[in-house]
Amino acid sequence: MKKLNLFTGAFCAAALLALSPVTHAQDATKWPEKPVRYIVPFSPGGVSDGVARLLAEQLSKQLGQSMIIENKPGVSGILGTQTVARSPADGYTIMGGTITTHAVNPFFVKSLSYDPVKDFTPVALVGMVSNALVVRADSPFNTVQDVIDAARAKPGALNYGTAGPGTSQHLSGQLFQSITKTTLQQISYKGGSQAMVDLIGGQIDLIFETVAAARPMIDSKRVKVLGVTSSTELADLPGVKPLAELGVPNFEMQSWQGVFAPAGTPQPVVDKLAHEVAVAVKMPEFAAKLRQLGVEPDGRGSKEFAAFQKAEVEKWRKVVQEAGIKAN
Repeated sequence: MKKLNLFTGAFCAAALLALSPVTHAQDATKWPEKPVRYIVPFSPGGVSDGVARLLAEQLSKQLGQSMIIENKPGVSGILGTQTVARSPADGYTIMGGTITTHAVNPFFVKSLSYDPVKDFTPVALVGMVSNALVVRADSPFNTVQDVIDAARAKPGALNYGTAGPGTSQHLSGQLFQSITKTTLQQISYKGGSQAMVDLIGGQIDLIFETVAAARPMIDSKRVKVLGVTSSTELADLPGVKPLAELGVPNFEMQSWQGVFAPAGTPQPVVDKLAHEVAVAVKMPEFAAKLRQLGVEPDGRGSKEFAAFQKAEVEKWRKVVQEAGIKAN
C-alpha cells in the first residue's frame, strides 16, 4: 500500500507539474514546432492582406516554420476575427487586426460576437496607416478651410465617400465633423475604389482615402490633396500639411495594422512573436515594402500595443457617441 501511495503521489505531482505555468513557459521556448495559421479577416488584395503576406513570409524565415495565410472576409472583418477569438490559445492561430476589427466594431455592430479587448492578446503593432483628404481636380475647394466654410454655410449639403461604416474613411469624416462642428453626408461604398471613381466623376465631393490608394490619382493630377490625417507630414506626400495645422485642431486619425492572438495565449509565445515582428519591421528592406503599402512601420510590443488599443477604443467611443451613431 505504501508503494502504491508513493506511486500515486508521484503521478499526481507529475500531472500538476505538466499543467503548471513553468512547463508552459518551457514549451513556449520551442514554439513554433508546426505551421502557424495567420488569419486575415478581409479579402485578398487589400492593405491588411498585403501586410499579412509580407509579415508571414518574413516571420517564416526568422522562426523556421511556415505561416499559412487564410483569408476569412466578412462584414467589417467580423467572421475572421470571431474565428480567432474561438481558436485554441496555443500560439498556432494568430490574426492581422485593425482599428475596425479591434477598436470600433462594437460601436457599429449590435450583439458583436466577440469582445475586441477581452477575447484577444495584442502581440505587436506592425504599423500606422494615414489618410489624405482629397477632392477632384476641378473642385472649387482648394484648401481645407474652403471645405469647412462650405460645410458650415450649408449643413448636410456636402457628401464624402467611404468603404463602409467603421472604416478609416468613415472615422476620418466623423472626427472632422466633430472638431469643425459641421455636418457631412456619408456615401457608403463596398470599397474605396468605387468611391474614388465617383469622386472623379463628380458624384461625391470629397474622400478621406488612404495615402497608398489615393497616390496614383494624386500623381496623375486627377485629384487634389488638401491635407493628411496624421499628426505630422508624411514622407510620401512632402509639403502636404496635417489637417491639425489647417483649421482642424487636434485632428489625428490613423488606422493601424497589428497582430493579435486569442486571449490566454502563453505570454512567452506572445513575447517571442512580438520580438520577431519588431526585428522584421526594423529591417530597411521590409520597412520599405510596408511603406509601399502605405503603412508606416511601428513595432510596439504586447504591453504598449495593449495600452494603445484601449486608448483607441475610448477615443472612438466618444467620437461615435457625439455623432449620435447607433449600432445596427
